[in-house]
Amino acid sequence: MKILAVDLGDARTGLAICDPGEMLAYPAGVIHQKDRNKIPGEVAAAAREQKAEMVLVGYPKNRNNTLGERAQLSERFAEKLRELLNVPVQLWDERGTTLAAQVALNAGTTKGKKKRQVVDAVAATILLESYLAFRRANKMQGEI
Repeated sequence: MKILAVDLGDARTGLAICDPGEMLAYPAGVIHQKDRNKIPGEVAAAAREQKAEMVLVGYPKNRNNTLGERAQLSERFAEKLRELLNVPVQLWDERGTTLAAQVALNAGTTKGKKKRQVVDAVAATILLESYLAFRRANKMQGEI
């Protein structure tokens, strides 16, 4: 199934998509939008364009597993997507994805402004990869 992952940010929202066989996740772009009311529509349009069969929204839980303001923002965002799309929308723990994306980009040659432009899409890709690994593990155990 094609799954679109979303890393919701203040100025940039990263997107990632996987292949129908759920083997590869790759960046699918960045939405540059600060108006929170417009972001759901733009993500919904991207989901339709990518022919996504599911949308995965990063869920930034606190380190102690509690839900803060950012997690509540993600919950409201996911609910708006559910109203706009006819595919499942699921929240997925995103703790550490942005940091992992920054580490990965630091190891390469992407620097400065270009790094800021892609870090959100890379974070969405890491989010999606973790979800795909979870799905594969549960399929192997016969749970999905």
